[in-house]
Amino acid sequence: MKKLLFGALMLGLMSACNSDNITTQNEETANLSTTSSLTATSRICASEDLRKAALEKDPALRQKFEELEAKTEKFAQDLKLGRVLADGTVEIPVVVNVIYRTAAENVSDARIAEQIDVLNADYGGTNSDASNIPSEFQSVKAGDVKVRFRLANTVRKSTTQTSWGTNDSMKKASTGGIDATNPSNYLNIWVVGNMGNILGYATFPESAGLWNDGVVIAAPFFGKTGASSPFNLGRTATHEVGHYLNLRHIWGDARCGNDLVADTPTQTTSNGGKPTYPLYNRCNGVSRSVMFMNYMDYVDDAAMFMFSAGQKTRMQSVVAASGSRAGLRVY
Repeated sequence: MKKLLFGALMLGLMSACNSDNITTQNEETANLSTTSSLTATSRICASEDLRKAALEKDPALRQKFEELEAKTEKFAQDLKLGRVLADGTVEIPVVVNVIYRTAAENVSDARIAEQIDVLNADYGGTNSDASNIPSEFQSVKAGDVKVRFRLANTVRKSTTQTSWGTNDSMKKASTGGIDATNPSNYLNIWVVGNMGNILGYATFPESAGLWNDGVVIAAPFFGKTGASSPFNLGRTATHEVGHYLNLRHIWGDARCGNDLVADTPTQTTSNGGKPTYPLYNRCNGVSRSVMFMNYMDYVDDAAMFMFSAGQKTRMQSVVAASGSRAGLRVY
């Protein structure tokens, strides 16, 4: 079953890279070398492409991934059957690593606090726009995911580097970045300057504790005050931390793909901008109203405002006492 699951995921990721509607990692890398703009009109997250490449070249990481998904499936089934109880609220300590060239890239302490507040609201289900969740999806909304975030430290470093890619150079002091603070026990977030058209990327739980484990966000899309519209409500961090906690893109990175969550409707591909509800997609001959307002889609910050209950279960699985990210738990 593990091999079948891995094969299905890899097939989905390869399909995603061939889709006309999804930018591939190579295209993203090209964007870095052809643009110096600090604005973006569409959401681009490199997380899934980077995961695919890492799993293909590293058998040990692939084994960790297979074990992760097997444990996630077991946790979900045990929870459903009442064999286990969901753990209480987990508070994750966060280290924000700011690498800046300009004053604008050196995001303020106030803006960092603002971003932590956004994460706590979005993962706690107390975000003010949660009232916009359509009645159709009220029965499957996550509400409180039972994950909170606490700023533990901020590390700052000036640089002369004008742009950054997805090769993790910002995560090594030897390549001009900042080494992670104990990634087994802290969520490290790197805030960097220009990443071309990429808003951010993250590692998944099979990378727990590795030197490069964490989230990267381009400074223009971090926090709210001074951030670049339409990604100026702090939701890039919400999206990327979702990957960090084992959520896939809601369309499964393939046409009518599988995000491994039962209560998120199958959709043809990513959605962008500010769609109008209801938005219907047809997959496998069935027309469905899709959950474009989910944090794991590609819509503008103002158009995303919910996780689903199934996504909550996946996240709880990795932060549970037996989960891949159990080291993050603060008691």
